[in-house]
Amino acid sequence: MGTLERRAPEGSLLPALIEPETFGEPLMDALARRRGEIETLVGTVGGVLLRGFDVPDAAAFRAFAAGFGHPLLSYEFGSTPRSEVGAGVYTSTEYPAHQSIPLHNEQAYTREWPMKIWFHCVTASPEGGETPIADSRAVLRRMPPAIRARFEPGILYVRNYGDFDVPWQKVFNTTAPADVERYCSANEIRWEWQPDGSLRTTQRCQAVETHPRAGEAVWFNQAHLFHASNLPPEVRESLEDLLGVENLPRNTFFADGSPIPDGLLDEVRAVLDAETVSFRWEAGDVLMLDNMLAAHARSPFRGPRKVIVAMAEPHGNLGRF
Repeated sequence: MGTLERRAPEGSLLPALIEPETFGEPLMDALARRRGEIETLVGTVGGVLLRGFDVPDAAAFRAFAAGFGHPLLSYEFGSTPRSEVGAGVYTSTEYPAHQSIPLHNEQAYTREWPMKIWFHCVTASPEGGETPIADSRAVLRRMPPAIRARFEPGILYVRNYGDFDVPWQKVFNTTAPADVERYCSANEIRWEWQPDGSLRTTQRCQAVETHPRAGEAVWFNQAHLFHASNLPPEVRESLEDLLGVENLPRNTFFADGSPIPDGLLDEVRAVLDAETVSFRWEAGDVLMLDNMLAAHARSPFRGPRKVIVAMAEPHGNLGRF
């Protein structure tokens, strides 16, 4: 393996770099020859960057991701806007280019999530646009013990769907309230229909989780991302004035329903920053992560950027709480 120019904390191995024997080798040839090596590295280091392989189109990327033996997942109970590129392949989160997306494990705000996630850089931004990553085991080790203890019982996620966030019809992929209620009942989510027809859901989820194969504990939640403190201060103030604190589009609380102080989440964000690994995308790159062992983010960018995503292998903990 070659070396990758990156910014990383001392001791970090993320991501393992795999390059072709001859530049431009088809990505599917790499899967045929090196699947065992890729799976071992993803399961230990947490992620692999395949660079220098030929990935002619989204279909080739999809075939590679599907080639690991699990059907690709649809984006259910989503929290961000995305567009489907092809069966099981989506655009990365469609937030404005000037915004950053904090480190998170995909769908860690739910009780069922994908174990594997793939990113393919179709177009690398000329400025910014990295997909920073972090070792979720290292994040947990670095987290102050008092925060670990306070988060251990889990996190309460409250979502109000409507004009200021992704509408419930898009989140649940239906226009029928009965479908929403069936999904919520099956996934241990409390729901409330408001007098104006809008929807509020509340779900208690894990803050720390154990990897089913590695047996290692990982920091696995999106408390800092859903919390009101993640909003720009002026936006938060406006929304609280307009809607009331209880009606913010999304917020997080301790498992007992008490508020999480902003300062505590600032400490969480500082730990995530300290464990961040960042590298420049190159067109054609494919990044494969174990979604529990490695978190991911998005840096602001200028100019064109296109990164597409696939997910597979559902795992969860329904019935725990």
